[in-house]
Amino acid sequence: MRTALSCLSAAAAALLSITAPAAAQVKIKLVEIASGLTHPLAMVSIPDGSGRMAVIEQHGVVRIIDERGRLRPEPFIDISAKLPPLRPYFDERGLLGIAFHPNYRENGKFYLAYSVPLRSKLFERKVWWSHTNVVAEYKVSKDDPNVADDRTERIISEIDWPQFNHNGHWIGFGPDGMLYISTGDGGYANDWGIGHNVTMGNGQDLMSPHGKILRINVDSDDPIPPDNPFVGRNDALPEIWAYGLRNPWRCSFDMGGDNELICGDVQQNSYEEVSVITKGANLGWRRMEADKCFDFLQPDNHPADCDKTGLTMPILYYNNCTAKRENCKGISVTGGFVYRGEYKDWDGKYIFGDWSMSFDTMDGKIFIATKGADGKWTMEETEVEGMEKLPYILAFAQDEKGEVYALTSISTGPVGGHDKIYRIVPAAP
Repeated sequence: MRTALSCLSAAAAALLSITAPAAAQVKIKLVEIASGLTHPLAMVSIPDGSGRMAVIEQHGVVRIIDERGRLRPEPFIDISAKLPPLRPYFDERGLLGIAFHPNYRENGKFYLAYSVPLRSKLFERKVWWSHTNVVAEYKVSKDDPNVADDRTERIISEIDWPQFNHNGHWIGFGPDGMLYISTGDGGYANDWGIGHNVTMGNGQDLMSPHGKILRINVDSDDPIPPDNPFVGRNDALPEIWAYGLRNPWRCSFDMGGDNELICGDVQQNSYEEVSVITKGANLGWRRMEADKCFDFLQPDNHPADCDKTGLTMPILYYNNCTAKRENCKGISVTGGFVYRGEYKDWDGKYIFGDWSMSFDTMDGKIFIATKGADGKWTMEETEVEGMEKLPYILAFAQDEKGEVYALTSISTGPVGGHDKIYRIVPAAP
């Protein structure tokens, strides 16, 4: 997927942010660390000192990479029976996110974000809606650290979804101990149609959970943190942290610096964007596509002017190959991580990518972005040693040491068991 892929409705990628000239490609190498996976959409460190990593596969299985770097054959947990039937050629539903509680060593709690069939009790008033996205809490088995106890499920969040796509549902704990949840605008294209606010779109509708970053406290009987920006308002959902997103496909908190929350937000036909997410921020969708004014009735023809009052502009944006073929770099941005590993020349650089240059042929992209002294970001393409074209770039990951990984697939859908994870390192000079 990753596709939060929004490929069906467009999505995308190409070069640079702001206005820097093209630069020489950064030479990198991809070191394989795991194979035999099926559409790995996220990988996170297990915070118990064991050195293990947990990988989610879109079809509903969580696998463990042990402290010696070996992919364990048996699942940590298998929730595939809960999911709706996934389309093998392309789907944006499934097991979408994983996060371990900051106090996992003591409480054994972790969280999964996944799709289930639409809640039947709501079907009569939501005819033609697609499914429900769930965030649920689980606990590890008391007897085996490599096996979870699926009987411990506790539902944290349930959001009904109009279309099969634009699900978002990256989840992660911030440095404040709160759980953050990314949500797409509900699907289809242009933020309109069944299940969308006709007047402004879901992204701008503060009474809709779609197109948002949500923030909740999983350790309190009242899950709404009192310092959320819209608490106490009658015209906004109190769980909203930020809004105006289209399809945030993979977010991350910087391990260093100011611990900024950065998301790759898949746009429509013309542009892609990366944004820093702050408290109460309006990222602009569907008033804007990246830094351009947007008309949902004429999505490829951007108005020369519009009301940008109160909007937060992206830190990076670039052309999408769907409509802006000149200097384009892909069709669906994949958010990444700020590098904090052993290669000091990369410290503070943001590593991210794009799913592919096209839907039909795998041609993924990896970019490295740098923040200048003036606060503006620029980005460079990478040249991968020994690989003329990359697989589809589903997601990125980061371990406890700050190293960054690329999660890849050679298919557009969750099938096969033939996908790989690579560590990203500088190529030898």
